[in-house]
Amino acid sequence: MKEKRRNYLIVICAIAAGAFFSVMLSPPVAAAASEEQLLVDKARITFESFMSDSNMSYLKEHLKEAKGILIVPSLLKAGFIFGGSGGHGILIVNDEKKGQWSQPAFYSIGSVSFGLQIGGEAAEVIMMLRTQKAVDKMLTTSAKLGADTSIAAGPVGAGVKSNVVADVLSFARSKGAYAGLSLDGSVASTRDEWNAAYYGKPASPVDILVKHSVSNPGAEELRKTLAQFGK
Repeated sequence: MKEKRRNYLIVICAIAAGAFFSVMLSPPVAAAASEEQLLVDKARITFESFMSDSNMSYLKEHLKEAKGILIVPSLLKAGFIFGGSGGHGILIVNDEKKGQWSQPAFYSIGSVSFGLQIGGEAAEVIMMLRTQKAVDKMLTTSAKLGADTSIAAGPVGAGVKSNVVADVLSFARSKGAYAGLSLDGSVASTRDEWNAAYYGKPASPVDILVKHSVSNPGAEELRKTLAQFGK
């Protein structure tokens, strides 16, 4: 009886050990990307697409002068009417003293009355914050573009030259083509819950963009891409 019990225990231990080593030696399963990380990745892809577009030469050539960049991969037409916002985006600020771009802060962009001048229901948008005033306004809970800061459509076209004075320049494309898009009157609001989820603790735009007190390695590819074109 004792011998049978001993053999039984040996078999159980062998099965348990096999299961343990099977788990340990199995290739790791990649964790599903969070909603926030997906937005960061989409923002990088949108930015790269704009940088390769000859019509966005002004943005590319003057990127090094920007105080910050707000990237909205998809701004939906009339999305605000149904209680949501026009789109979600990320803001990254250029730290001129350190010569590097900050971690991203999450925002929503909403408007009750914006429309595309060409066909399409959605647009990719990049806003170039040209002044410290524009950055400071974005550090608040919400900023109304055109009221708190002046905003204008950015110059487009190959070899374009233009003298601009607006605090914010907006560049938009719909289906890969330039889209005339008025963002005057739109409201940019912080997404505190997304910031907290991405950094693992509550983080305000000031914590992220000014104090640099939080970080996420998932933003490194985006920051490297911005550094590459913002020299």
